[in-house]
Amino acid sequence: MTELTPHRRAITPWKLRSRTLELGRHTLVMGVVNITPDSFSDGGLFLDPNAAVAHAIALLDEGADLLDLGAESTRPGTQTADHVNGAEGSVVSADEEQARLLPVIGGVLNARPDAILSVDTYKASTARAACAAGAEIVNDVSGLLWDSEMSAICARADCGVVLMHTRGRPDEWRAQPQLGSDELLRTVRTGMELSLKAATDAGIRPDSIVLDPGYGFGKKFGENYALLSRQSELLELGRPLLAGLSRKSFLGQTLSALHQRQPAPASERETASIAAMVAAILRGASIVRVHTVRASVEAAAIADALLAAEMPGS
Repeated sequence: MTELTPHRRAITPWKLRSRTLELGRHTLVMGVVNITPDSFSDGGLFLDPNAAVAHAIALLDEGADLLDLGAESTRPGTQTADHVNGAEGSVVSADEEQARLLPVIGGVLNARPDAILSVDTYKASTARAACAAGAEIVNDVSGLLWDSEMSAICARADCGVVLMHTRGRPDEWRAQPQLGSDELLRTVRTGMELSLKAATDAGIRPDSIVLDPGYGFGKKFGENYALLSRQSELLELGRPLLAGLSRKSFLGQTLSALHQRQPAPASERETASIAAMVAAILRGASIVRVHTVRASVEAAAIADALLAAEMPGS
């Protein structure tokens, strides 16, 4: 039973493929494993399956509650399936994506059978293969809207689903018009409602769904702060929130203005990432997606203690 309080995260069950997690009592930390040559933050470091498995296990040892494994970059400017110069196709094919991803899923689960794995993909065939290999969650940056088969695949797999809001495709983000705070929130909310409808119409259980506002995904610099400041309003949709702010470029731009130099590279955004993550927790996020786990776990514990102190009768 979900305990709903407007603008405050609830104690909510999240039904995954083979287990159920409790969300909202304390923040869950999702560690990122990029199995790609070109991710904005650590591209190429973990493309080798053995390196990716070792990194994943290290993140679990640092306290990650779950891991998000991705094998295709969706950084700004990249092209996606069915969106390559207006023609069908993908920069990273489903076969290539799965060739990168599946050995890592197998390697992590062989070493840590109880590990909770999420697969970061918008391709239905990859989601199906990953769930068959043991993934518990499909994290779709398109919110089920780029692959017409994704909703049905997730429903049949009975897996956990993260529906992220993306404003356009990565190669369209720089051309998006600037939005005011009210219009941006309406845009994100409307997009999330479309994704929720696609999910439930396909038979995905509501208690399997988590929503992600999609920081940096089609939101320009200041828009991300406007969205973060009002993130808790999205709890009105009735589902828990996941926030992925780690190393995002808008944080680097803020640091650039502070230090009066070029935008800080991803490797120099850790302190800013922690600050943004804490803000997201205080504004209702039940799960945070991070690159650096140990510091995030510690910071999340402080934010959780503050939230607990605000509860009536505490």
